Amino acid sequence: MSLPFAQHLAQHRELFARLDSMAPDVARAAQRLSDALRNGGKLMFCGNGGSAADSQHLASEFTGRFVDDRRPLAALALSTDSSALTCIANDYAFDQVFERQLRGLGRAGDVLVAISTSGKSANVLRAVHAARELGIGVVGLLGRDGGPLKPLCDVPLVVPSDTTARIQEAHIFIGHTLCAMVEEALGL
Repeated sequence: MSLPFAQHLAQHRELFARLDSMAPDVARAAQRLSDALRNGGKLMFCGNGGSAADSQHLASEFTGRFVDDRRPLAALALSTDSSALTCIANDYAFDQVFERQLRGLGRAGDVLVAISTSGKSANVLRAVHAARELGIGVVGLLGRDGGPLKPLCDVPLVVPSDTTARIQEAHIFIGHTLCAMVEEALGL
């Protein structure tokens, strides 16, 4: 049975009241993203399901615009190319769909934003391992306890919740905040 609106809203408010503790790490993540873009790098996002949708949403905030008109910023979601995803999944394995794209498109100085509510997604883990190998920075948008992804991230942003929907709500809020902070840092 689904919770009534008031209960969902109460859970959301309770979680968001606890996000203040993440402010220093969010600032560190924004600095990593800003530095990459300032130095000619790009941002790559990956995740599965709702996190794939969040990847696409957040990448578009950078390439399009967030609030004010400004130049496009280099960002892409590794979950949006259906031909690459199905080719790699068919010819190799689904756990390689982000890693192979990252190896082909990524360069040292770029940043991968790895999104996983559990911190356990095998294909995201493989992409993060490849990023570490290639000198690509890693910011994690995670939930629960951060899972095995947490120690692999330069900046793990772990939303303190066990509820997937609440974690995803916080991920979008944090992603929007990162975009605003990057725009400010770059003087846009």
